[in-house]
Amino acid sequence: MSSPPPLRHPVPTHPAYIPEPPSTPGSPNGYQRFSSSPGPTQQQPALPQQQHVPAYMTSPFQHQQQQQHSLHPPHHPHQPSFVPQPDFAAWGVNDATAQFGMQLGSSAVAAGQEYVQKNFGGIIPLSSIKHHFNVSNSYVIRKLQLVAFPWTHKSWSRRVHRSEQGQTEYQDPREDINSPDLYIPLMAFVTYILISAFHSGLQSRFHPKILGESASSALAVVIVDFLFVYVGCYLLNVQASKQAVDIIAYSGYKFVGVILTILSSYLYLSRALYYIIFFYFFFANGLFLLRSLRSLVLPDPALNSSTATISPGLRRRRISFLLIEAACQFAYMLFLVRV
Repeated sequence: MSSPPPLRHPVPTHPAYIPEPPSTPGSPNGYQRFSSSPGPTQQQPALPQQQHVPAYMTSPFQHQQQQQHSLHPPHHPHQPSFVPQPDFAAWGVNDATAQFGMQLGSSAVAAGQEYVQKNFGGIIPLSSIKHHFNVSNSYVIRKLQLVAFPWTHKSWSRRVHRSEQGQTEYQDPREDINSPDLYIPLMAFVTYILISAFHSGLQSRFHPKILGESASSALAVVIVDFLFVYVGCYLLNVQASKQAVDIIAYSGYKFVGVILTILSSYLYLSRALYYIIFFYFFFANGLFLLRSLRSLVLPDPALNSSTATISPGLRRRRISFLLIEAACQFAYMLFLVRV
């Protein structure tokens, strides 16, 4: 029995040339025939041919701009510019879904900011961070001179101004040389880590872990110094909760003297001269903190009415606390210079 012949599917063929449709024949009187009412006889300009752009090759903004550029001629300079809206249809997303996604994203960002402000705003006042980074080039130069040479500085009181709500606030660092900032402590902190790694490389004992060890040691010193001042202010009934960022800033100025002490060791000085430089920057940093923290521990009566009720015994204890804090800088700086 013979098998049936195999099935063959027809192969589609396309004509190589598609003829143009025949033109409408004219009437004997010279009028053209129309299936409906003819439009105006004036010739309309032909629209330019649109070029198809795949959605995966461009963004919604580019896709819509190309369509508008092909459909509309360039506008004149005196006409107002039009900002195109994103064409989410090029990505396969309709306008309703896109608007819902944008609203949902805005709500999520607002909820996150509210959560951070509610849970961490009491510990770290985020609103004052911007205040402590409001510095200028002239302020940074004069502040470094003040930290390194505090002996010639006369006035240590901080300037104040009235806010829009009528409250008394301290001026920004760029307006007051005595105002603490976070720019110099942060830059000095990073520079100390880099110098520690550079010093280890000169001694042929560099390892990437030295960067982490130096950062951990420096951060531990800042935290210990901050906790000592913060707890001491709490025990002495000093309202320092709103000035926690100021305490962190004052704890970071010691890195300026530490960096200059380490750099002096590259000058091949004698050991005695090296220790003289170290003790100089220790006393300079101690005097700087002693005079700067006075506005925190012993505030001006014109700014805080509760200062007038301080008893002589409490005042002596606060001054002793300032002296102890200045003396502790010796241990902190001696630990940091030993890189």
